[in-house]
Amino acid sequence: MPKGPPPHSGGGPRRKQEILIKGLAGVAIGHRQQQRCVMQSKRLGWILLAPTLVILFFFGVLPFIYVVYVSFHQWNPFAVNPEMVFNGADNFRQIVFDPAFLKSVGVTVMFVIFAVLSELILGYVLAQAFMRDFPGKAIFRTIHTLPLIMAPIIVGSVWKLMTTPSIGIIPHFLDEWFGITMNIGTSAPAAFATVVIMDIWHWTPLVTLTLIAALVSLPPDPFEQAQIDGANKRQIFWHITLPMIAPAVVATVFIRLMDALRTVDEVWMLTGGGPGSATRFVGVHIFKEVFPKTNYGYGSTISVIVLYLTIVACWLLYVTMLAPRSKKD
Repeated sequence: MPKGPPPHSGGGPRRKQEILIKGLAGVAIGHRQQQRCVMQSKRLGWILLAPTLVILFFFGVLPFIYVVYVSFHQWNPFAVNPEMVFNGADNFRQIVFDPAFLKSVGVTVMFVIFAVLSELILGYVLAQAFMRDFPGKAIFRTIHTLPLIMAPIIVGSVWKLMTTPSIGIIPHFLDEWFGITMNIGTSAPAAFATVVIMDIWHWTPLVTLTLIAALVSLPPDPFEQAQIDGANKRQIFWHITLPMIAPAVVATVFIRLMDALRTVDEVWMLTGGGPGSATRFVGVHIFKEVFPKTNYGYGSTISVIVLYLTIVACWLLYVTMLAPRSKKD
């Protein structure tokens, strides 16, 4: 009885070639499908972002362009001639020789350093405290967070009542316990210190909550290994904790730096920028140039310069704290 041809004989290489072609075709189809899914995902992302981008364009980009345009003009809409008069870079040249503006910048820088640095240190200490269990933790944490829900203008009004010499609780207890007479209306150091303490009281909870989130997300393995190797608390903080929470710290400082540089509401309610120019920060200076003096062109110029200084300060902070770390990584 004749034997049939062995399996896969006659056409074996062709069959392998067909299987290879089908496999490559399947890979190509899968790659196209994957690309199609990625494109659909990107398209969906842009569709979801479109409303936010439109709002940002109309309420952020266009007003900024308009402010830059006004900064190159002399404009007082309530004057006899309310039309804009183009004066080139005269407003920017005036800023360089404006002693009131330069002094407001110096006062603002001092305020930012004292307030933001104190909030960062105190916020980290409180974040570490909230990481532990102690009696009344939930109540204390709730009370600690309450200042964040208060509007800045309300904060300024409350502190105005608390620091008024005749009715304020703070001057009363300072005089009763320590024999110190406090009057922020006549004492420049007292006014500046009160504004700094008010800002610390208002915004330290934000720093605390941000650092708590950063500390909770840290893995325990590096700390356990460091303790096994005999590292003390200071070494663990400088070489493990601080480098790992550096992005959160920088983000927090960015937020507080930008807020502190444009502080107006609470300072205006508390001191009005006085006594003299002790608390006349840049934001208060812009407010006085634009509204009481109705000098919109020069006020717009100061706003542009302050925005530029804010961007430069944030960039320097980023380069100092995160750039060396990213190069090492």
